[in-house]
Amino acid sequence: MNLFETTAYAAEGAPPADAGLINLLFLGGFVLIFYFLLWRPQSKRRKEHQQLMAGLSKGDEVVTAGGIVGQVNKVEDDFIKVQVAGNVELRIQKSAVGATLPKGTIKSLDES
Repeated sequence: MNLFETTAYAAEGAPPADAGLINLLFLGGFVLIFYFLLWRPQSKRRKEHQQLMAGLSKGDEVVTAGGIVGQVNKVEDDFIKVQVAGNVELRIQKSAVGATLPKGTIKSLDES
C-alpha cells in the first residue's frame, strides 16, 4: 500500500452516444425557461413604462416610485414639475413616475 499512489483506472463503460444531444436539449430547455420567465416579462414592463413616460401631459395625476402623489404642471425633456400642495412644486425625473392615477384621485385623498 502506497500513500502516494497515482494509478488511474479507466471507467467500466463509456457514456451513451446520445449524451451530447440530451445535454443540448437540457441547455435549450433552460434557455427557453429563462426567456419566458425573465426576459419577456421584463421587456414588456419596460415598454409599458416607456409608454407611460412618453404619454405624460399637463394635468395628469401621478404617483412616484417614492410614493409622492401630485398633479403634473409642466413636462420637460427628462423631468416633470409636479404640484404636491398649494404652492409646492417638485421637479421629478420622468423615470421616477410609477403610475398615473384616475382624474379626481387627489381630491378624494384630500377629503378622507
